[in-house]
Amino acid sequence: MKYILLFVVLAISLKIYIQIAKRFNIVDRPNSRSSHNKVTVRGGGIIFPISALCWFIYSGFQFPWFFTGLIIISMISYFDDLTQVSSQLRLVVHCCALLLLFTELEMLKMPWWSWIPLLIISAGAINSYNFMDGINGITGGYSLSVLSGIWIVNNYQVEFISNELIYFILISIVVFSYFNFRANAKCFAGDVGSISIAFIVVFLLAKLIIQSGNWLYILFLSIYGVDSVLTIIHRIIQKENIFVAHRKHLYQLLVNELKITHLRVTSIYSILQFVICLIIFFVLGRKASSINILITGGIILCILLFIFQLSRSLIYEKVNGQKETNYFLDKSV
Repeated sequence: MKYILLFVVLAISLKIYIQIAKRFNIVDRPNSRSSHNKVTVRGGGIIFPISALCWFIYSGFQFPWFFTGLIIISMISYFDDLTQVSSQLRLVVHCCALLLLFTELEMLKMPWWSWIPLLIISAGAINSYNFMDGINGITGGYSLSVLSGIWIVNNYQVEFISNELIYFILISIVVFSYFNFRANAKCFAGDVGSISIAFIVVFLLAKLIIQSGNWLYILFLSIYGVDSVLTIIHRIIQKENIFVAHRKHLYQLLVNELKITHLRVTSIYSILQFVICLIIFFVLGRKASSINILITGGIILCILLFIFQLSRSLIYEKVNGQKETNYFLDKSV
């Protein structure tokens, strides 16, 4: 009953938010870097932290440090949706939120020199989620795949968290997807949505990895990770500012250059990630040795890198009639 009530409350809340956002012009207008062509409400992903707040109250205020971090990172992200926030301020707030997350997981008891790489990895994962939020349905669909994989692990492999938190977040994703997973989206997640859901996913995966002692679960974010890393490498080769908006992620090339529909590309990304989650689940379920885990992770990453890089090369060659390397050297393209 509580889940039905939550679904109804979130659906009504998002419907009201869309009307308010239209009234106060909280919208995303298409430009040369966009993959959409209609003015669309921004910030619909605000229901992710709202759902987390509902869980926080329902749970008797569990994980207060994590929740505090979620609130402050959601607030700065929503302000960024409303108006431009300086990158320095965003960086400081993100680091503070992550330190609160580390406090919740007792990671600050680790050697101090390990905090910096952990901050870099965590911040990279969160920002990758944000960078990948560029077409209809992808944030909701991808998050649904990742959280479904986490739920399977939690129930059949390593019980590390209450299912209640997973259910509350999944319901908010389903509600958001109803308004976003469509040819003409009613709203976009905005920074508040993509960054808050990324923060939640990072918390869950970090807690799972710490409790299980197995780093392979990090590949639950492998599709986003590979696309983001390859795109950054290509943009560095092209001597571009990697912090400036662009349309060079593979999913953007598929949509904008090959004219594949948003929902089809979103489905491909989401299904591939869920399949990888299942592969990892079955491999670890067989009590694989450390060397077998290392080999499995290496094989998955190599296959993904090959597929993504080959796809990029073929797209550039087809669209521009030249090899990818020439494309990146030609600044006029």
